[in-house]
Amino acid sequence: MKALVIAAFLAVACADPKVYLREQFDDGDEWKNRWVESKHKSDYGKFVLTAGKFYGDAEKDKGLQSSQDARFYSMSTRFNSFSNEGETLVIQFTVKHEQSIDCGGGYIKLFPGELNQEEMHGESSYNIMFGPDICGPGTKKVHVIFNYKGKNHLINKDIRCKDDEYTHLYTLIVRPDNTYEVKIDNKKVESGSLEEDWDFLPSKKIKDPEATKPDDWDEREKIDDPEDSKPEDWDRSEHIPDPDAKKPDDWDEEMDGEWEPPMITNPEYKGEWKPRKIDNPDYKGKWVHPEIDNPEYTPDSSIYKYDSNGVLGLDLWQVKSGTIFDNFLITNDEKFAEEVGNETWGVTKDPEKKMKEAQEEEDRKKREEDEKTMKDEIKDEGEEEKEEDDEDDEDEEEENEEETDSNLKDEL
Repeated sequence: MKALVIAAFLAVACADPKVYLREQFDDGDEWKNRWVESKHKSDYGKFVLTAGKFYGDAEKDKGLQSSQDARFYSMSTRFNSFSNEGETLVIQFTVKHEQSIDCGGGYIKLFPGELNQEEMHGESSYNIMFGPDICGPGTKKVHVIFNYKGKNHLINKDIRCKDDEYTHLYTLIVRPDNTYEVKIDNKKVESGSLEEDWDFLPSKKIKDPEATKPDDWDEREKIDDPEDSKPEDWDRSEHIPDPDAKKPDDWDEEMDGEWEPPMITNPEYKGEWKPRKIDNPDYKGKWVHPEIDNPEYTPDSSIYKYDSNGVLGLDLWQVKSGTIFDNFLITNDEKFAEEVGNETWGVTKDPEKKMKEAQEEEDRKKREEDEKTMKDEIKDEGEEEKEEDDEDDEDEEEENEEETDSNLKDEL
């Protein structure tokens, strides 16, 4: 019996990963035969295949790039539909906002297999929505949204996405024990329980509707000292007439009215008197409403499960286009997904950064050269104007000399 258990364990451990979708756009224009653009609207933005302005590898980094500003995008690819019952579901892809995005989505949607791709739109029912979303300084988050019993549920945690211009790897892991993990660039950034981090189910506990705070329950930690009394000399006015003020000699009461000295702050004013505080001998602490089991709560061990996963879609809005989506992977193996991430994004991320930095350095030098050229042109124009002014002065002097000679001749 023990040998059978060990054999079964080894069989599971050595089982090949299931790969339901792997799209790296490494076969030229063939992607057009695998991806379907929705016809639900006539003005969806167009995706183009490109590695962008900077990259780590001109071929490996090719992906679908949004190409038109202020557009909705709606495109999807189909794979053999499967159920993730009893197994881990891993969704992974790369996103590159090389346009320095100000407002737009960088997420994917996992749809049931029965989706009509040509009619896919923003209200189409999906299983999971996952990925970065940026809109202004206030929204820079990773969406993790699950559809549960026909309703979309957002995660209760705030997961910040990357907002630079480089390629980043996003991974969502959903396990059959109803736990999850979110990774960015193959590093865990969030994890937990599906039940605890989403509002799929009613609360396990609710406040006992029959319980009320007793009337004699005293929550005051401190009270006024009943034996403390206000001193007899405490009451002093905040303001008093200025004792040094004198009625002006020219004050006319018939014209100016009755004279009153100006008011000043009373140096003996002590403020509002309050009795000192003492510990309340009847203090019982903060009353806590007792809880009972919620009769509407029913545990669900299959929150993670979807009977049909068959279409991956890009259904999003972008104000400024330029985002590149690549390296799509749907599998049941966390380790395999990590390895694929290292073999794709992991290999090209450093060369991509190096290329961008080289471009920025080249742009900096060009700007400096342009500025120098502009300054030299301004300097040359100034010198030309000075030479012209000098020539004008010489001409004027010659004319004055000729006029003087002419006048002398006339006098002679």
